[in-house]
Amino acid sequence: MERTRRYPEKIIQFGEGNFLRCFIDWQIDILNEKTDFNSGITVIRPIDYDSVPLLDTQDGLYTTVIRGINESGEAVKDYRLIQSVNREIPVYKEFDKYLKLAENPEIKWIISNTTEAGIVFDGNDKYEDRPQSTFPGKLTRLLHERYKLFKGSKDSGFIILPCELIDYNGKILKETVMKYADIWKLDSGFKEWLTEANTWCSTLVDRIVTGYPFSEKEELEKELGYKDNFITTGEYFYLFVIQGPKWLEKELKLDKVNMNIKIVDDIKPYKLRKVGILNGAHTLMVPVAYLYGLDTVKESIEDPVIGKYVKEAVFDEIIPVLDMEEKELTDFANSVIDRFRNPYIKHMLMSISLNSMSKYKSRILPQLLGYYEKYDKLPEKLVFSLAALIRFYKGTRNEEKIDLKDDAYILEFYNELWDGENHNYTSMVEKVLKLEKLWGCDLSNIDGLLKLTSFYLNEIDNEGIKKML
Repeated sequence: MERTRRYPEKIIQFGEGNFLRCFIDWQIDILNEKTDFNSGITVIRPIDYDSVPLLDTQDGLYTTVIRGINESGEAVKDYRLIQSVNREIPVYKEFDKYLKLAENPEIKWIISNTTEAGIVFDGNDKYEDRPQSTFPGKLTRLLHERYKLFKGSKDSGFIILPCELIDYNGKILKETVMKYADIWKLDSGFKEWLTEANTWCSTLVDRIVTGYPFSEKEELEKELGYKDNFITTGEYFYLFVIQGPKWLEKELKLDKVNMNIKIVDDIKPYKLRKVGILNGAHTLMVPVAYLYGLDTVKESIEDPVIGKYVKEAVFDEIIPVLDMEEKELTDFANSVIDRFRNPYIKHMLMSISLNSMSKYKSRILPQLLGYYEKYDKLPEKLVFSLAALIRFYKGTRNEEKIDLKDDAYILEFYNELWDGENHNYTSMVEKVLKLEKLWGCDLSNIDGLLKLTSFYLNEIDNEGIKKML
């Protein structure tokens, strides 16, 4: 590996993990190559550990291997030597170097992905800590340093793009920084500068990043012709939705390159689309496909029976109740089907099955209720998935035990529900539908839901899911 380009330092990135490197840094590398974005990244390692060497050991260079099904339905594999990262600063060891970043007037972007648990507040953090324990604490300290150095200048602020997987992450991050400004008793001018000089964006990110290819390392390095300790792999599909002002399109040079980056007024419809179609398809697929005898997402979507069931559920029962332009929804759904067929990803159904009941509540139930309200009838495939889920929690597939993973009260509930030999399926389903601790309401009041779910459960348990499908 040899660097052929180096870009001026314009981006601070909190986090060095596989996702950011295969998603954000990959996109910035393309923007640098195809446009005059001309921006280099300084990575901040936000936690203190020595087990993983710094990216500096490879001069910030590493390779992304992007694989999957393209728009033409062909399997593709693309290697890219990422040159957008300049250096990495371990903030626990080089705090002064970290704070010195505030001096650089060219830096205008702050990006983060510190996991869902990263945007938190800790009242024990102090201004004088080197560093603070939380990401928002560290960020507040850096922002205050910037504010002081540039004397509160309105053009010295940043565009802040948190990528943590929480709703309205930009809003939550700003509120958390404001809390630190309050407990540290920082002046009102700083709080005004935080709001007026900085652009806080919420984001939605979407790409499956499979990370370091342990089993393929030697084969890939042979193809590349060099060793790479930071090689990372991801799927072909990606989507970056940014809730922010329209001028961000020019800042990101989106008029000069065709990339799946969207600047929108509200990320909520995109979140509902992803949860309803991508996550929803996973959740409705798991109990049906697993009881059918399949083990992975790929073989499920390619099976003529299960694949047909999943596609019809998505296109006929989920898409009709999502509030977005139909073409956007169908295009996204088709891309999801292609992602499920990715020959380079072995996605086990059981790995998706964790907490399936709460997933059904958040991913499928809103579409079931929306469909019922809109059409005054029940979406049969979504109801069938609920019946299959109840049967899944019996904990057996033929003679094989299912390794159920869920909250203790859910597992205890189903253990009692399936106890004994002779089952009254109507009574069983009624108990499930009345589980208000889970659903937040009594679902047995929905006309016809108890009868239809009971019928499906009876057939699945006694005749088998293959016959029913």
